[in-house]
Amino acid sequence: MTKLPFLNRSQQLTHLSKTSGARKVLLLENIHPLARELFASEGFEVEMLSGALSEEELRKKIVDVHVLGIRSKTQVTASVLESASQLLTIGAFCIGTNQIDLEAAKIRGIPVFNAPFGNTRSVAEMMIAEIIMLSRQLAQRSMEMHQKVWKKISKDCHEVRGKTLGIIGYGHIGSQVSTLAEALGMRVIFHDILSKLPLGNARPGNGLANLLRESDFVTLHVPGTPQTKNIIGAAEIGLMKKGACLINASRGTVVQIPALVEALRSGHLGGAAIDVFPEEPENNTNDYISELQGLPNVILTPHIGGATEEAQANIGEEVPTTLIRYVKTGTTNGAVNFPHVDLAATPGNHRILNVHKNVPGVLRDVTRIVSDLGANISAQSLATEGDIGYLVLETDQALSLDVMKRIDELKTSILTRMVS
Repeated sequence: MTKLPFLNRSQQLTHLSKTSGARKVLLLENIHPLARELFASEGFEVEMLSGALSEEELRKKIVDVHVLGIRSKTQVTASVLESASQLLTIGAFCIGTNQIDLEAAKIRGIPVFNAPFGNTRSVAEMMIAEIIMLSRQLAQRSMEMHQKVWKKISKDCHEVRGKTLGIIGYGHIGSQVSTLAEALGMRVIFHDILSKLPLGNARPGNGLANLLRESDFVTLHVPGTPQTKNIIGAAEIGLMKKGACLINASRGTVVQIPALVEALRSGHLGGAAIDVFPEEPENNTNDYISELQGLPNVILTPHIGGATEEAQANIGEEVPTTLIRYVKTGTTNGAVNFPHVDLAATPGNHRILNVHKNVPGVLRDVTRIVSDLGANISAQSLATEGDIGYLVLETDQALSLDVMKRIDELKTSILTRMVS
């Protein structure tokens, strides 16, 4: 991700409190219609497009957009953000945010929100379904029947009850998989870089290596970061039980596909289910190629773990609600790249939102401005994260515009706006 210099965007930004037109929202990649309804009900002007846009197309389209909503295919680069003079916030209608230059957005005072809960159940249910399908070789039997082959066998087909499931990444999805697996009578162990409270009878796996050795099935639920890239390679697969199965619905970069292919061909692994790939097409296509194609007892799906109507409806409500709250009140709880501030409103005041360089003396300077103007602060909250700070304060309506302008003139300010 690109590291940008600090800049004050307030001169570019048309302050929404003074804008006669509606706030503009751009939603890409077939986001659920519920999102349009929620934005429209709050007075936003919404444009929805079915597909992703290229970098150049997005640069042109985003010039006067206040709120951008995307899924996993649209790349929001530093170059795109340079063209987004009016942009206030970005919503990722999915869990992952690696398609967005989070640092470039932060430095421009743009918080990014995602949907950490909306598709949890859908992904977890698919993981359980694939565990059972792999254990019973159902994909192979189904394919054979379509090819007019009747092959009724029980060899190497098993119940999942009593088997050990190793979960790598015990977050929202991993813990939900844990609960469902236990309901099937499976023994659950997990590995996470953070200490997590086990659900039910699940327990920590005493390290990644030990988890791989003990598990009959291994599922991956980790973000796509430099730390997780290729965490499952030839060495890790070599630790797994002979006949064990690997299931990945997290990010395509976490598994070394050639090593997985070799383990499947040699018979070391009994099967795999892969929903995410190192390279994925931007649109549906009839010529997608993967080294995993044609291998027995391998389930391949086109990144559909969260692709259910229920999940998309949940996300279509969850993300717009967060974005609307930020635009109208400045609340940043849930932002993935921004300090978290949630300040209760005080009646009869205006709210000033200030993103600034995280350096000593900012609050002192703001307090001096308020005092010099004879204004009163009825409530305020300040939080910092890395290079930036985020201040929300409420002050008298009669003097709020003057206070905002003076705060915006500080050399430390990146973006200042007012809501009422």
